[in-house]
Amino acid sequence: MKRLMLDGPGALRWEDAPEPTLDAPAQALVRPVALATCDLDPAVLQGRFPLAGPYPFGHEGVAEVVAVGEEVRTVRPGDKVVVPFQISCGACGPCLRGNTGNCAAHPLMSSFGLGPLGGLDWGGLWADLTRIPHADAMLVKLPDGIDPITVASASDNIPDAYRAVAPQLAAYPGAEVLVLGGPAAPSIGLYAAGLAVALGASRAVYLDTDPERLSIAAKLGAEPIEGAPAERVGRFPIVVEAAGGSKALIAAVRATANDGWCTSVSVQAKDTALPMLEMYSRCCTFHTGRAHARPSIPHVLDLVATGRFDPSPVTTRTVPLADSIDALLEGPVKLVATN
Repeated sequence: MKRLMLDGPGALRWEDAPEPTLDAPAQALVRPVALATCDLDPAVLQGRFPLAGPYPFGHEGVAEVVAVGEEVRTVRPGDKVVVPFQISCGACGPCLRGNTGNCAAHPLMSSFGLGPLGGLDWGGLWADLTRIPHADAMLVKLPDGIDPITVASASDNIPDAYRAVAPQLAAYPGAEVLVLGGPAAPSIGLYAAGLAVALGASRAVYLDTDPERLSIAAKLGAEPIEGAPAERVGRFPIVVEAAGGSKALIAAVRATANDGWCTSVSVQAKDTALPMLEMYSRCCTFHTGRAHARPSIPHVLDLVATGRFDPSPVTTRTVPLADSIDALLEGPVKLVATN
């Protein structure tokens, strides 16, 4: 079979590899239908995030089930499914608590398509076939009527945005939301703005300096404001930091209202001293860390299926899978490759 390999910054290639086979009764084999880039992928390809290659590429997408083991009950060949990027067994303590990104049955951070960061043995989704180790626990059937291209990023980036606004809006219905957008997590920030609108925020402000992302935010129903991440636009009960860097992180904390909730969805490569006394005085709840994607996927799909949320404006380019290398190297906001 063919699979896409990432050798390092600016270096991608297709290679021949042995086809995976079912070697346990709980497994499934899937083939890609619509694959998406993660916000981390352009950073790796452009040398902004150090992740040594070579490794099988890709961890976001919708696939078709090709074969299942004898113990698999929830999916069958022919089903279209969202493939969570993290490996989770569904039965250990963390998985049962919804913390599927920290599944205790496998090494920490086990995931598809992230090389040494997620373990090299899982393979990537940008391949003719991928083996899913825990099919019943991991795979989520695509509801009828949803275009796979629309939710190709439901493996990771859309759930990442969902966790940054959904629990908070459930606790503070109708609250105002601020998203500090930027290059660190461009699609996650945009998804967060759109989800805030879909989930009933009375106001969803998207702050960024990039005209393309500001235009997308407007299409998602958010209020775009042009400005740097540190620009003060008020205090908000819910703040999402997706810009990256220490200045944006501190600005997000300082934009959080009394008893508010600030979530950083960007990967901060350097330690940052936070204004702890300010946070203490305002009773600021701050959260960072990898999203536990699997539990959020059904909620995301329900929002799309019922017409409350349309993530498609975030996808800025769509190409055939066989022609995707050049498009990947160009680094669009969100690339989807179809098969």
